[in-house]
Amino acid sequence: MDAVLAQATGETGYLGAVALVADHGTVVYRGTFGHADLQGRQRLREDAIFRIYSMTKPVTSVAALMLVEEGRLQLDAPVATYLPAFAGLRRLDGGSVEAHVLVPVQRPLTVRHLLTHTAGFATGGDDIRVATALLQAQAPEDAPDLAGYADRVARAPLATEPGTRFRYDGVNTEILARVIEVASGQPFDAFLRTRILLPLRMDDTGFDVPAAQRGRIMPLTTRDAQGRRKLADTPSAREPGVRLRAYTSGAGGLYSTAADYLRFARMLAEGGVLDGVRLLREDTVAMMMSDQLGRFDPPVPAPEPGEGFGLGGYVVTDPATSARPGSRGQFGWSGAASTYFTIDRERGLVILLMSQHLPSGDAPALPKIATPFYRAVYEAVTP
Repeated sequence: MDAVLAQATGETGYLGAVALVADHGTVVYRGTFGHADLQGRQRLREDAIFRIYSMTKPVTSVAALMLVEEGRLQLDAPVATYLPAFAGLRRLDGGSVEAHVLVPVQRPLTVRHLLTHTAGFATGGDDIRVATALLQAQAPEDAPDLAGYADRVARAPLATEPGTRFRYDGVNTEILARVIEVASGQPFDAFLRTRILLPLRMDDTGFDVPAAQRGRIMPLTTRDAQGRRKLADTPSAREPGVRLRAYTSGAGGLYSTAADYLRFARMLAEGGVLDGVRLLREDTVAMMMSDQLGRFDPPVPAPEPGEGFGLGGYVVTDPATSARPGSRGQFGWSGAASTYFTIDRERGLVILLMSQHLPSGDAPALPKIATPFYRAVYEAVTP
């Protein structure tokens, strides 16, 4: 494990990385490699703070499932029950941006569709260029809050019929975050803080970072055309600790540490409870971490060989054909800036790997480090 991370964080690789491995609840490996500055003068600390981007999505999913357990949210209820702007949805049925054809959807868009990324939102791709352009014209990411974001998305047509195609994108989870606000009667960030982050003692996790702690934030890097490491050109890279969006992004807005996120992942691994604090029932966690795509009628094709998708993360359905090492039922996700986690409940393992690097279209991508590290973990723990 040390060798994998040491090699990955050399002069031409990742600036640094923090990794934690828990085996049946006990941390059996901790590794911190590389630097906390581009000049290579300061060693990275284990308590470094990371932009976890899409690893926010499983946290948002847990928030929704808590409301499901409380009867304030129904998985198969139409989204329009909570957000009336989504009533009377239509989808694209041909044409161009200037002269497009719209038809009513044949089935309602549900909360389950949001959790499984089968809502039918336009999220790029040559096959749905027109629908993507129509959604982008609404500029939802410029909205000041989740309510505005949802209203803008609702004005655009869907690209595909709900529940018929898996297409991963943050739009699903941003709308889910707004549903959580309406169902709970609380701002999304307040719900996460009071119901998840504080109970789990995730003290360094939030949508922004207090000024006194911003020195712990790892620089966000990318590569220039010559393959040299440089600071990424994003607001949070230039000003670490600021909100990643104007709204509280349920799809990718959180900062966190390896230790904090390990507590979240351990809660799921231990069936919804950690240190006596229960967030979810065991059966809810089992549902979250089981493939949902095969349960649609007709089944939705899987995104990758040997994998399905649960309620907020990938699920290994066939270890023999999956590219990921691990057991059937393994669950996890990653973030755009090279953060990763996976939970293997059969083996009792939770693996967490954090770095801060964004791929660049100007240079070849750095080799992905999660799969080699996961393989090294399994080799180390195999009797």
